[in-house]
Amino acid sequence: MKRSFVLALVCLVVAAMATTAIINAQAVSGKDVLTPSAYVSYDPVGRGMAFQVAVVLKIRPGFHVNARQVTEDYLIPTDLKAEVPAGFKIGEVVYPKGTLQTFAFAKNKPLNVYTDAVTVKLPLTALAGAPVGAQHLAMKLRYQACSSEICLPPVTKDVDATINVVAAQSAAKPANGNVFTK
Repeated sequence: MKRSFVLALVCLVVAAMATTAIINAQAVSGKDVLTPSAYVSYDPVGRGMAFQVAVVLKIRPGFHVNARQVTEDYLIPTDLKAEVPAGFKIGEVVYPKGTLQTFAFAKNKPLNVYTDAVTVKLPLTALAGAPVGAQHLAMKLRYQACSSEICLPPVTKDVDATINVVAAQSAAKPANGNVFTK
């Protein structure tokens, strides 16, 4: 009798642990899947100078986000928008190529996605009249994260970069070479 009780108790504990694991897997938020970090190609940046801001997207293992160029109309592309402060000119955002992968939820049709870590680059110019000192570049990153089974609701995250501006271009120094040499 004791043996049956212990076996039943062990089965109950295993079932509870499995249920908890399933609930936790389903409770993942799209905000938890991707971590963006911003880097500036020069620190400081000289007035009148072109430079870049890179946003590195670190994507949680087991997940992907839709690339900028989506392969299906119903997919939500990765999108970076910036609120450029006075004294700066912005160029066109440069998105990396995605990779084509197939997933069960897409009926085995290849989808263009980002996995692991990718870098989105934003070309900027500090105009001759750009304010000197620390300038704030506010960005919004919109994406949709999916696993191999499900897609989560789209998410918009704030991303910030600080651009330190100096009057003389000769004082500008390259920065974050590990991000910008890739």
